[in-house]
Amino acid sequence: MALALALHPVKDMVVGVETALDGTTLQVGLEELRRHVLEDRRLESVDLEVVNPGDSCRVGYVFDIIEPRAKEPGTGSDFPGIFGPIANAGQGTTHVLKGAAVTVVDGGQPGGEHGHVTRRGGMTKILEMSGPASEASPYSTMCHLVMVPHAYSNVERHSVLNALRLASVKAAVYLGKAGVGQPPASTDVLDLEGPHINGRQGLPRVAYIGQVHGHQHGTDSDEHIVYGANTRGMLPVPLHPNEWLDGAVVISYSWGARGLETFYHQNHPIILELYRMHRAGDLTFTGCIATVASDLQQELSRNSMLAANLAKWGLGADGAIVTKYAGGAPHTEMFETARWCEQLGVKTAILVSDTAPDRRAESAALMQIPGVDAIVNLSEGADVAWPAQPVSRVIAGNGDVAATLASAEILRSGDVCGVVNNQGASSLQSIVY
Repeated sequence: MALALALHPVKDMVVGVETALDGTTLQVGLEELRRHVLEDRRLESVDLEVVNPGDSCRVGYVFDIIEPRAKEPGTGSDFPGIFGPIANAGQGTTHVLKGAAVTVVDGGQPGGEHGHVTRRGGMTKILEMSGPASEASPYSTMCHLVMVPHAYSNVERHSVLNALRLASVKAAVYLGKAGVGQPPASTDVLDLEGPHINGRQGLPRVAYIGQVHGHQHGTDSDEHIVYGANTRGMLPVPLHPNEWLDGAVVISYSWGARGLETFYHQNHPIILELYRMHRAGDLTFTGCIATVASDLQQELSRNSMLAANLAKWGLGADGAIVTKYAGGAPHTEMFETARWCEQLGVKTAILVSDTAPDRRAESAALMQIPGVDAIVNLSEGADVAWPAQPVSRVIAGNGDVAATLASAEILRSGDVCGVVNNQGASSLQSIVY
C-alpha cells in the first residue's frame, strides 16, 4: 500500500478574504471557515484566531491539535468514518500543510481544573507560544489556527465533544485543501508491502503495538477514535502503518489524553522511525496493531494475549515496540502485552511514562516482569516546571479559564502541549543518577 504525502511548507499564517496558499504563507478566510463549521446546528458560535511562532500568546484548554491535511480528489476519504465516508485510509495522495496546525479549544467546562466534574474534554492542556516553556514544545514553532467552538447551552456534554471533534477535522481538511492543485515542495511516498515481504532475509522483523484509548477514562457512544468507532469492546486490530498516519486514528475526548494529540498520530514518531529503518535496510517493518486498555480484567487479559498473537502469527514479528495510553490500567495492559509477546519469542521494547512524584526508580518502573527488560522511560515530569511569563494575548474557552491562564505563575510540563507525549515524541526522559 502506497501513500504519497505532498508536503507544502507553511511559515506564516495570515487572515484574508479567502483561504489560499501563497508560497509558504497560508491565508485563511475566517468568515468562510466560520460558516463551514457552523453548519453543525449544535454550535451557536465559533471564535477563530491566528497565532504564529513568537507571538506572546497562551491558549487553553486544548481539546486537540491536528495537522491540516486533505486528500487529492479521487484518491481517498478525509478522516474516514468521522468526516468522510468509510474507506481505506493510507493510500492515494494526501496534501499536508507542514508547519501549520488546527488547535481546538474546549470552552464547555468553566473553571478549568478547578471546576471539572468529569475527565472528558479539554483539561489543563495549554498551548504556550512564548517564554521558557514554549522552548520545550515543538508546537511553539508552528502556525496555528485556533478555534473555540461554543455549543448551545441545551446540548448534552457528550454531543458537545462530538461537535468539537467534527469541527476539528472539518477545519483541518478545509485548510488542507489549500494545497490541492498546488505543486508540493516535496513528496514523501510511504510504501510498505505488508507483513509477508520477500527478499529481506536476515533482517529482524519488527511490529508496533500501540494503545489508542484507555477505557478507565470513559468512552462516549458517539466518540470517534478508530475509523469513527468509539473502541468500546474493540479487540486488537491490525492497521497498515499508512492507515494510522492518514486519518484512521484520532485521540479520544479523555483528559487522560493529555500526553497525546492527533498531530502525533498523523506524524507518529515510532511509525515514521520504523519506516526510516525499514528503508535503510536495518530491519523489516511488518506493520502495526491498534489496541485499547480495558477497564475490565477479563478484557485486559484477552486483549493482551490477542495483540501478542497478532504480532507473532499475523505479522511474523521477531520484535515489537509497545506503547501505552495514559493511566495505570493502560500501564498494566502494556506490560501484560509485552509479557505475552516475550513468551511467544517476540522481544519487546516498551515506553513507560513516569508519573512518580517521589523520584524513585522503583516507583517509575511500577512493574517488574521477567523478560520485559528493554524499557524506555519517558517522564511526565511531575517535578518539571517553568515560570509563566506574562503574555499579551490569551485565547480561552471561557472567562474563568482566561483569568486562570492570564494569572498563571507556573507552567508544569504535563500541562504544556508537546512536552509530555506517550507516542514517542516526549521532550523529557527519566534517568537514574
